[in-house]
Order: sequence, then C-alpha cells, then structure tokens
Amino acid sequence: MRTSVFMEEIDAFTYREAIADGAPIIIPVGSIEQHGPHLPLNTDVILSKTMSARLAEAIGGLVAAPIVYGYKSQQRSGGGNHLGGTTSLDGTTLISIAKTLTLEFARHGARRLVFLNGHFENYQFLYEGVEQATSELSVRGQELSAVLLSYWDFVDEETIETIYQGAFPGWDVEHGGVLETSLMLHLHPDLVRLDRVMDLPAAQLPRYDVLPVRAELTPESGCLSSAAAASREAGELLLERTSSALAAEVGAELGASLAASARS
Repeated sequence: MRTSVFMEEIDAFTYREAIADGAPIIIPVGSIEQHGPHLPLNTDVILSKTMSARLAEAIGGLVAAPIVYGYKSQQRSGGGNHLGGTTSLDGTTLISIAKTLTLEFARHGARRLVFLNGHFENYQFLYEGVEQATSELSVRGQELSAVLLSYWDFVDEETIETIYQGAFPGWDVEHGGVLETSLMLHLHPDLVRLDRVMDLPAAQLPRYDVLPVRAELTPESGCLSSAAAASREAGELLLERTSSALAAEVGAELGASLAASARS
C-alpha cells in the first residue's frame, strides 16, 4: 500500500507496483527565480509540486521529484535573468532533461506522463524535449502519452473576478503578485513576508524584448505587479478551484489516452 504520492518517499518495489498498475507519473517543473523581497526563490517549485500532489491524489498518480531549475527568466514575464538569485538553465539543457525523463519513465513501464509547469518560460523547451522523446518511442513501437500544462491556465474567469474584483493586471505581469503570493500564504505562510511587499504599480513594459536587457525596465521589486491585495483566503480558493479543474480535464484526457492505447 502506498503511503505517499511522492515518488522519492516510497520504496522501489511499491513504485514498480504502481507503474505496473497504470499509475500516471506527474513531473512538477519549477525554477529558482527571484519573486521580490517577500517570497522565496523556490516559489515556482513549491507551487508546481503542490498542484502535482493534488492532481496525483485525484487520479491515482505518482509525483516525480521536481525539475527544480528552469529556463532563463524573461524580463516581460519574470523580471529578467539579470536579477540576483535567479539561477537558470539554457534551452538545450532543459530540452535534454525533459527528453531524458520521458525516456526514463517509459523505460520503467509508465504509459502516461504529465509535465506540470509552474514557470512561464519553461513551456516550449519542455514541449520540444517531450516531443522528441515521444517520437523516438513511437518509432520503437512503444506507447506513451504525455500531457503538458501550466497550472494557471486552469484558473477560470469567475475565480479571477472574485479575487481581483475587476483589477486583474493580466497574466503577463502576474509575477510575484497576488496569485503566487496568495497561494503561498495559504500553503506556507511561514515563507511569506507581507511586511516586505513593495506596493508598486504594475510594470509598464514594451511589447518586444531588448537585448542586452535594460535593467531599468524591471520594477525595483523584481515583481511585475503588486502583491498587496494577496490573502490566505484567495490562495485557498485558487488552490481548490484550480486543482479541481486540473483533475477533471487531465483525468479525462489520461483516461481517454489509455483507452485508445488499449484498443490499438
């Protein structure tokens, strides 16, 4: 009997039994990235791992050890890779990690994977790595279905309106802002320093990238919008509604993919 949904917390025999029984593997993907003066550097890791655990509990899955480091922070979505504390991988490395892990879990006998992303900049590199791996497996005649997602895409409009009350700044500047801070207040209030929130206007950034980065375009806080309106209650609402939507949609997709595989 499994005592945990986390792969690293169970023994190898229990893990192999779960794989043989068809348990999907969920890989959280985060980053070590500055989130202003009020949140820890591993915020993206914590949130992706938490969402992965909720999903695993709902669909009978296992959560793999997370990919801790992510692709380079971008100025228009994460403040920028020039900010101290942010520690990043280049694109080819992240592609290689995603491909390698997909092939490794396939070698274990897993047939369904979910890469659950918590850092905006990761997505296309994960996609490339997983696409390479699934293409290789297909040539070998090995069946494996992979789902890639970013958890904030499952936050519905009703929840946004409830939390932001018509003042949603847009996902493009929701870095270190109300969403992440509220979730952390609910999950790990001991890691949040609300007294250090810098209540600044949302970043005003051009609709293009400039290289080398012009550091003055990033707000002093490193955040792209203010977290002053964050609350534990908002975090609880976000977690419950987002994890429920994840379970419903991803569970249905994985069930459909397994049924299709069984018919082929």
